[in-house]
This record gives sequence, structure tokens and C-alpha cells, in this order.
Amino acid sequence: MPHYPPEPFRIKMVESVRLISRPEREAALRTAGYNLFALNAEDVFIDLLTDSGTGAMSQEQWAGIMRGDESYAGARSYQRLARVVQEIFGFELFVPTHQGRAAENILANLLIQPGNQVPSNMHFDTTEGNIRARGGLPVNLVIDEAYDPQNRHPFKGNMDIAKLTAFIEATGVENIPFGSITVTNNAGGGQPVSMENLRAVADTYHRYNIPFFIDCCRFAENAYFIKTREPGYAEKSTREIAREMFDLADGTWMSAKKDAIVNIGGLLAVRDPRLFQQVCNQLILREGFVSYGGLAGRDLEALAIGLEEGLEEDYLAYRLGQTAYLANRLLEAGIAVIEPSGGHAVYVDAGRLLPHIAPADFPGQALSAALYLEGGIRSVEIGSVMFAHPDPETGKMVHPRLELVRLAIPRRTYTQSHMDFVADTFIKIKESKDGLRGFRFTYAPELLRHFTARFEPV
Repeated sequence: MPHYPPEPFRIKMVESVRLISRPEREAALRTAGYNLFALNAEDVFIDLLTDSGTGAMSQEQWAGIMRGDESYAGARSYQRLARVVQEIFGFELFVPTHQGRAAENILANLLIQPGNQVPSNMHFDTTEGNIRARGGLPVNLVIDEAYDPQNRHPFKGNMDIAKLTAFIEATGVENIPFGSITVTNNAGGGQPVSMENLRAVADTYHRYNIPFFIDCCRFAENAYFIKTREPGYAEKSTREIAREMFDLADGTWMSAKKDAIVNIGGLLAVRDPRLFQQVCNQLILREGFVSYGGLAGRDLEALAIGLEEGLEEDYLAYRLGQTAYLANRLLEAGIAVIEPSGGHAVYVDAGRLLPHIAPADFPGQALSAALYLEGGIRSVEIGSVMFAHPDPETGKMVHPRLELVRLAIPRRTYTQSHMDFVADTFIKIKESKDGLRGFRFTYAPELLRHFTARFEPV
């Protein structure tokens, strides 16, 4: 039996949840157009749709909310956040934003021109959407091991340096406004990036004078993976490892709703003073003044505290251990997941579990719907619904190499019994999986269609 680590906290407040009846779940799913984003939260028993902004804040964060300074400019809460950002990330030039996609929007608006291409290990949905919205092309250059769910490479989020170099040479530096990397790699299973690879990526970008940005919403989890998996880092603190990561970069953006354990917030940091002034101008136009960036002072206070709490190693050991527990329970039941388990989520290989459903019929969506119908559990498809796109030259639909269902675990929120319920529900689904059908769109927007699309069974 997998080991479940004891929580390094006590539960001080509870929120009631209810498992509605199966007929009620069937009706709710039909009303939602079989899109789990459209479900009412009160109709969900265990919500694994996302780990973004869904975690439980600490007593220190709630106390900080009461201390929040709501001054429009130069608030005390902003000054505290600025000190924490400088200490952890090493960036003096930064702005808060209301969440990560706002930072991506600002960066894309300033740097991307139609026809530009932006390399990364794997872009996630809003990053890809912001790049495409400016007429750019996101390019994924992760190592090949990332596409083999059973390969237990310890750093499957790494970029392939040979692919990156060949891409830069073929594309031309003038067509690459910046390069990036995501830590951990969400689209590829929450897999970490090694320090060795981060250093090689930075060296490659800088050799060609390409600015290097880190998408760092799960940087603390990545730092703990480096500590526990990469030789030479066992004696270093996660805080020291994080600083070493960011010292390699020219900038970073973050959805703080992940590793800073807040319900709202983000940031964008750069080293170039000229770019920073442009960022400030865009922020004022779209988000708010430079010292609050679309957030209330209380949010800034909770964010500053959460950035530090998110790096605590007893918490990170528990966090990654909880994810590993669920992954191992599924593996014991013969349900394929991406191995080794990532930091924030378990990724079920829907394509392998449902081989009778073609990618064009969205096996991940079929599995997500079945999970809700069987157990009231909300998850998210990461496959052809989210990432399939027409080839710009041929118009033929290009499907991602993996059809996944992500079980994103909110921080400090669910217990072992909840994880066992999720695993037991999957076991029931596996027993009747051959009866599951695929889905087709009845409505889908051009970009980020998974958020608002509607479906019907095939």
C-alpha cells in the first residue's frame, strides 16, 4: 500500500461539500454541455479541476489580510511584497498582476509580432493563447522522454538543447522575441526541470542574445524536486535552489495562485530597465497602478506571506507525497498515469485507458465526464480539446501526442480519504470503460476553447 504522509498542519476551519445523486449529476452535466468548467461548484464533491487559487490559506495569511494596506500608491503591503520578491527571486524590477495570464498578456503585447515564434519546454494553455492572439507561434521543445508516460526520467520537464539550438538556427534570432521554460512543466505532467538543464537553456538563449524568461508558477515544487533528485543539491535549501534558478533568467512571470497559495495574484519581473518602464505603462493601462497591479492591499499581503510558506520543506515533502500517493494507488489498480508523479497533479493516460476512442473524439473529455458521473469528481482534459489545432499550411488538425486527464490537487485542502475515494472511483470506471463514448463539439471558440466549449456525446 502506498504511504500517505501526515499533514504538517492542523485543520482549523472546514467547508461543507456534498455528493449529489447520480441523476442530479447527469442533469448537471447535460446542462453544462458536458464541459466541467460550466458545472456549478456546489454540484462537485471533490474538485480537482485546478490547483490555481483553490488552496487553503494559513492563519498567517488570513491575519495578513486584516493588516492589508489599501493605499492606492506605495502601500505598506506592496513594500513587503517587493522585499520578498527581491529576496526569493532576486529581481528588483517587478509589478504585481491579478494573475499569471495578465503578466503573459503584457509580455506578449510588448514583445511579440505576427510571425514570431516562442520556444519553451511546453507552453500551457493561457501562454499559448496569448502568443497565438498576437499572431505568434508557440513551439514546444521538451525532451522526447516527456512523451513516454512510463519513462521514469527524473526531470521530464527538461528542454532538448539540441532541438533548441536547431530551432534557433532555422528560425533566426530576429524572429524569436524571447525564449521561455515552464517550471514545473504543467502540460507534460507537472514534471520538473533540472538545474543542469536550466543552466544549459539559459546559456543557449544568451549565446544568441535571446532574453530568457521562466514561467515559474510552481517554482517551489520544482526547487524541491531538484533538492531530492539532482546530485549536489540535497544539502541546499529550497530557497537557495530557487534563487539559483532565477539568477539564470532575464525575467519571470508567475501565477501566484499556485505555489504562493493565494486565491488571486501574480507577478512579472524583469532586469531590463527600459522593458520595465514599458511593462509599467501597460500595467497602468490594463491592470492598475504599479504598486497594486489589479490586486487589493490584502491580496498583496497574503501573497508575500504565501511565497515564503510555499518554500517550507516540510510542506513541500507533504505536498509531493500526497500527489505520489494518489498516483501509486492508480498504478496499483492498473490505471496508467504519467510516471514519475509530478508535483501538483496526477495525469491519467486517457488515450491508453480508452484506446477505442480516437483523439478526434476526445478520450480525455470522455474520461473526465465519466469521473464526474461516477463520483462527482471534477477534473480537466489535457489533450485534443485543449491543444489540437489546425496546421497553418495544410489546415489538417494536429493532435497532441498525449491524451490526458489532469487531477490537480488543491494545496492543504483534501485528505487521504478524499484521495482514496478518487482512486476507488477510477477503479469502478475501469471495470466498465469499454462502454464509454467520445464527444464532439457543439460550440468551440478559436482560442482557449476548453474553457467555454460545449459538447455532445458521439
